[in-house]
Amino acid sequence: MTQIIALPTDIVRALQNGGPDAHGQTPERTVSDGGGNPCRHCLQYIPEGAGMLTLAHRPFPAVQPYAETGPIFLCADHCPRYQGNQTPGIFTNAPDYLIKGYGQDNRIVYGTGIVIGKDEMMAQAEDILSTPRVAYIHIRSARNNCYQARIDRG
Repeated sequence: MTQIIALPTDIVRALQNGGPDAHGQTPERTVSDGGGNPCRHCLQYIPEGAGMLTLAHRPFPAVQPYAETGPIFLCADHCPRYQGNQTPGIFTNAPDYLIKGYGQDNRIVYGTGIVIGKDEMMAQAEDILSTPRVAYIHIRSARNNCYQARIDRG
């Protein structure tokens, strides 16, 4: 059993309150055009007209060669953190995603990365997590490599 994990609320609240992003900058505040801006906390699309943050995020505990940093979106206002066993709505629109496994050392486990169709993503994640060296998986955009969420063993 696998579980999709959204960004932790304490990290998101700090950013929503103007705290610095991974580059030490204040998140940009804009208004969503409703064009598919997924919040990495509630794992829903930010509705048209709603406040939105754009910022640099590094989903790793420390800087190291494999600690990719990239742009993400968050709701500008407080939103509930996604918690559930169903695939969140943000993973139903794109045809495919990049998923790859990471070890306890937060480095890519080579041979686990794959661009996979949305309907096969969770089954492939289970397969990747059956490898003992894999501690967790990142879901990333297959087009832009943007971090979406994490998958852990359930």
